[in-house]
Amino acid sequence: AAADPALAKAVAAPGRSPQFTTRDQARHPVQELEFFGIKPNMNVVEIWPGGGYWTEILAPYLHDKGTYTVASPPPAPGGEMGNAAKAFQAKLDGDKAAYGNVKTAAFGKDNYDIAPAGSVDMILTFRNLHNWMAMGFADQAMSAFFKALKPGGILGIEDHRAATDQPQDPLAKSGYVREDYTIALAEKAGFKL
Repeated sequence: AAADPALAKAVAAPGRSPQFTTRDQARHPVQELEFFGIKPNMNVVEIWPGGGYWTEILAPYLHDKGTYTVASPPPAPGGEMGNAAKAFQAKLDGDKAAYGNVKTAAFGKDNYDIAPAGSVDMILTFRNLHNWMAMGFADQAMSAFFKALKPGGILGIEDHRAATDQPQDPLAKSGYVREDYTIALAEKAGFKL
């Protein structure tokens, strides 16, 4: 059982997309967000929300007492990322009751100002670190997150975990990242595990 009934309620909300709720059993959203230490009064930034799996949970959870910002790739004409950003914005625009309080920011290579320095309680990102490694800005991303977070703020990263018996490809071409490599990237930016 969830320690926070409001979080369990957000995950169980009937308005969530069926394609997302079918993934709950594998993704364990309540357990993951509780592990990260989320609270309903936090200022939370989600980096690159994709199709909105976590948005459908975080937006209602943070709606009344907290602040929820999604930092998507900067608008770009065409291409996979540009189309995904447009589709996500259409999702936000299509349901003002659910997403009217969601703030937006741009985040991508050479575009790292997701929030004022020292203003955020928690930054979350799900299955994105390998992309930033491939695009050559993982170090800059970690530094930007450290700058945006309050002292003692939390960075929660989920990604595909690579086996530790193989060296880490710095470009993560496989889409997998070693846990120790991720920790080292974060610590290089100033974070403490």
